[in-house]
Amino acid sequence: MKQILPVVCVLFALLYGAHGDNFDKDRLVAWCIVPFDARQRGPAERAEMLVRLGLKRVAYDWRAKHVKDFEEEILQYKKHGLEFFAFWSVHEDAFRLFQKHKIHPQVWHTLGNPDAATQEARVEAAARAMLPLVERTRQLGCALGLYNHGGWGGEPANLVAVCKHLRAHHNAGHVGIVYNLHHAHGHIADFKKSLKLMQPHLLCLNLNGMNDDAKPKILPLGEGRHELALLNTIRQSGYRGAIAILDHRSVIDTEVALRENLDGLKKLLKQLGAMETLKSYRD
Repeated sequence: MKQILPVVCVLFALLYGAHGDNFDKDRLVAWCIVPFDARQRGPAERAEMLVRLGLKRVAYDWRAKHVKDFEEEILQYKKHGLEFFAFWSVHEDAFRLFQKHKIHPQVWHTLGNPDAATQEARVEAAARAMLPLVERTRQLGCALGLYNHGGWGGEPANLVAVCKHLRAHHNAGHVGIVYNLHHAHGHIADFKKSLKLMQPHLLCLNLNGMNDDAKPKILPLGEGRHELALLNTIRQSGYRGAIAILDHRSVIDTEVALRENLDGLKKLLKQLGAMETLKSYRD
């Protein structure tokens, strides 16, 4: 059963959305909302904020000061009917709590930038560096998302190559890709090609307002030049997996940042004619 569960987690992540729309508001994932919150909310306040916004899924990022609140965060999400969808990076206290509370969030981790002479050697080295976490997440029954964060390890082709290597050589069917638009300004022009390449492995797609040359890097949806075309590509691709919106700005209240993204997403969906999906955004 332990060997089967991680594969089931990934299949569920990839196929979830066969009913309904992955852009429905209650399907969206809130990302970068903990250390980047200017209000510095605690777990209870954060859960209440998400309920007010009508969001039900959270990818949890953290800093050292938040470790003491890991369990309370889980308890507050359960209390308020929220899904602990993903966890950033590695911490054994969190992994122990996942087992205690019987939850299986995705674990997101940046893919490294190995120094090797050939592409094949770089892929093998990057995969080898991930093996301890591959095995730990397998034990936990959690999907592992290779996360783009710039450099060699942020390139779609390299993410896919490492993902395929781990699946082929280490039976790692629970490994997939988490792709962030705010780390992908260099792929605006060829996004359709990149998405097609990653789509069989994609666990979550994190949205952002997009201008050329990342000016600015973090921008609410609907305020950039390119996200209408990017969203149209996503919807036309048939991708049915998770979609995230983010704060990541630090200088403003996370509730304001998320609401700006929701309002922008509503505007974009209206322009794309997604009228049925827009029903889920009615307050």
